[in-house]
Amino acid sequence: MDDQVLLREALAEARKGLAEGGLPIGSVLADSQGRIVARGHNLRVQSGDPTAHAETLALRQASQTLGSWRVLDSVMYVTLEPCTMCAGAIVLSRIPRVVFAASDPKAGAAGSVLDLLNVPALNHRPQVAGGLLAQEAGVKRLVLFHHDPSHCDDVLDDLLLDAKGTAGQGGPEVLAAYEGLQLIL
Repeated sequence: MDDQVLLREALAEARKGLAEGGLPIGSVLADSQGRIVARGHNLRVQSGDPTAHAETLALRQASQTLGSWRVLDSVMYVTLEPCTMCAGAIVLSRIPRVVFAASDPKAGAAGSVLDLLNVPALNHRPQVAGGLLAQEAGVKRLVLFHHDPSHCDDVLDDLLLDAKGTAGQGGPEVLAAYEGLQLIL
């Protein structure tokens, strides 16, 4: 399983969330063979549902796909360190491993503010790998936007470069994110 490739898939989900007028947080769940079984991006703003985080949406989809609330033999990839709610859902679903790109010093529950994924009293403790791809400009800009939307010009610049194919993979999806963000601002 290639963590960087799958985390980039989560980053693509984050860009979809941003293009839809929401927060730029994305998640994918991959099985033990590295096949993506579920995807999600934050829909909290668009849906008005405080639980519509990328991780919970991906977990719901994975449970339906796998036919079980236990999401065993899988890895969750997420662009931002899970919050308390998402960390709790990860523990309850028995996901064995979580990989995230950037720490969340404001609400992270996988080691930054709290460490719910490593509480000995809980019945399940997944392995956690954080900081993968955190130094890449796209990840840094999306996280910065999440924490302080006043940095939207920086996010717009990165998305426009990506859309033109000069700073990343580019393509119509990224151009739509750029145009979508311009509309919200």
